[in-house]
Amino acid sequence: MPYDTYQPIKAITLKLLSVVAFMSMASLIKATADDVPTGEAVFFRSFFAMPILFTWLGWRGELRTGLKVKAPFGHVIRGFVGASAMGMNFIALGLLPLPEVTAIGFAAPLMTVGLAAVMLKERVGPFRLSMVALGLVGVMIVLWPRLTLEGASAGATLGAVLVLGSAGCRALAQIQIRNLVKIDEPSAVVFWFTMTTTVLSLFTIPFGWVMPEGQVLVFLILAGLLGGMGQILMTSAYRYAGAAVVAPFDYSSMLFALAVGYIFFAEIPTVPMLIGAALVIAAGALIIWREHRLGLKRGKARSGVTPQG
Repeated sequence: MPYDTYQPIKAITLKLLSVVAFMSMASLIKATADDVPTGEAVFFRSFFAMPILFTWLGWRGELRTGLKVKAPFGHVIRGFVGASAMGMNFIALGLLPLPEVTAIGFAAPLMTVGLAAVMLKERVGPFRLSMVALGLVGVMIVLWPRLTLEGASAGATLGAVLVLGSAGCRALAQIQIRNLVKIDEPSAVVFWFTMTTTVLSLFTIPFGWVMPEGQVLVFLILAGLLGGMGQILMTSAYRYAGAAVVAPFDYSSMLFALAVGYIFFAEIPTVPMLIGAALVIAAGALIIWREHRLGLKRGKARSGVTPQG
């Protein structure tokens, strides 16, 4: 087994914590979308993740050894794909309501499940596939009003295309992470991703950076800190379970997006959005329940106790 130890509940918990961090970051980026260019937002998100990263490395005792890598080219590719996903998603946050960006982004874990089966040869059973399908139904319910002519606009269409592109890049990045953590430390994966996106963002300076001040500056710095925290949590999750187990829990971000969108951006949720959100959250909860039951059965089997029922 390629994991440190197979602990699906621990992996899922880490993934859910990363979702909270990333959704908080997305909210701050959305709040500053009209004030700073996208490339500059990517820079702040990447550069100010460094304090969190180095604190984590110090706590783990990996400041000297945690940054060594055995597959440097793989880290470059992961960084480039991740930076592309980040940039497209940040632009979309300025064009679409937060719950819609979140809903369209749910295509990423669905793509990851398929890629995990094809590229990583991970076994994806019928129960997990059916729950992913249920989540997809929920996503489509949320998106249906936007797909009609009445809900379409040039900006919204561009935003939707960008989120889909971002989802594809995120799926590829997650598969790459799963490969990289088999041979390198999660700390190295996170560090080189952060360094790559920071450097790449600097190439956007000629497109017009500004000097942020006051609340905008505070929001951008907080976005970077939260982004670093989320990246560490997400990367660590893949040490304890495969992509097909971890990735579907992006669905939990819908509830958070609905709340933040309503409270901070006056984005009133519609009935289809609420129904779709309920379905995707139910799908995630059922996977948690299923993995917990399987974990109990494995534990009893190892201890020689025959499961009852």
